[in-house]
Amino acid sequence: MKKKLLTGILAGILAVGALTGCGNNSDGATAVLKNPADTQTSDNPDGATADSGAAADQDSDSGAAADSDAADGGSAAEGGTITVAASPTPHAEILEQAKPLLADQGWDLQVTVFDDYIMPNDVVESGEFDANYFQHIPYLEQFNTDKGTHLVNAGGIHYEPFGIYPGTKSDLSALEAGDVIAIPNDTTNEARALLLLQDNGIITLKDGAGLTATVNDIAENPYNITFEELEAAQVARVVSEVSFVVLNGNYALAAGFSVGQDSIAYEKSDSEAAQTYVNVIAVKEGNETNPGVQALVEVLKSDDIKQYINDAYDGAVIPFE
Repeated sequence: MKKKLLTGILAGILAVGALTGCGNNSDGATAVLKNPADTQTSDNPDGATADSGAAADQDSDSGAAADSDAADGGSAAEGGTITVAASPTPHAEILEQAKPLLADQGWDLQVTVFDDYIMPNDVVESGEFDANYFQHIPYLEQFNTDKGTHLVNAGGIHYEPFGIYPGTKSDLSALEAGDVIAIPNDTTNEARALLLLQDNGIITLKDGAGLTATVNDIAENPYNITFEELEAAQVARVVSEVSFVVLNGNYALAAGFSVGQDSIAYEKSDSEAAQTYVNVIAVKEGNETNPGVQALVEVLKSDDIKQYINDAYDGAVIPFE
């Protein structure tokens, strides 16, 4: 995978409400949201346009049908409808690969794409959707704390290693005093970015900062680096303006980066961050045993889907064992 022209890609993303090739979702509605964000702060707290609200309303009937099937004692053998809210890359793409496998079991998987990180949780909490697939466990737990929701992990599917990518410079050894590095500004993702920079000798964090680290926890900054803190979805936009960018796996993909070919450094599979930030199927508490949810998780953890992930994402997405 070669690095693509960033401006064109991201302009396309905003136009269709998706990060990469998941915007066209032939079997499920597509929710197009304003202000794509990786945090719970936004100029538009509701996060949705009229179109996305309509899409969510349209899918609520199918979500209610799935709940009804489960209440009637439905089983994986009987099948039914499974409604899932997902972010575009790689989550919705992976779900598309799961559709025919679930169809073989009698399940109709309906995927709705959202490009923010708030609505997918809201529609699961409300019961409009059976599940969502877009977030890691720390984000889910923080969302529950902040919003009073009751979301739980129904199964870990993959993790997306953070990577350091070139901006105006292509080698960390070229860093000079006053250089700028762009990082995500939400708590969990900022910590991962800082830990990765620490692992590569750029900074040193205070003892115990760990997975809650912020720029205020930097103990040593020998290069006198300036950190430009941006919403995760916006970091790649400044790649031509800063020395380096530190990106989430899905946003790296959306920007045309290959972890294996383009990253200067990335989280290793045995790192604390990689193991902590596994992306999960999230459901409302009590729905973990819903037959459709169980069938979904089983298929997403199958050898077929693992093989697809390994083949399709060049190390940017790694199946969770």
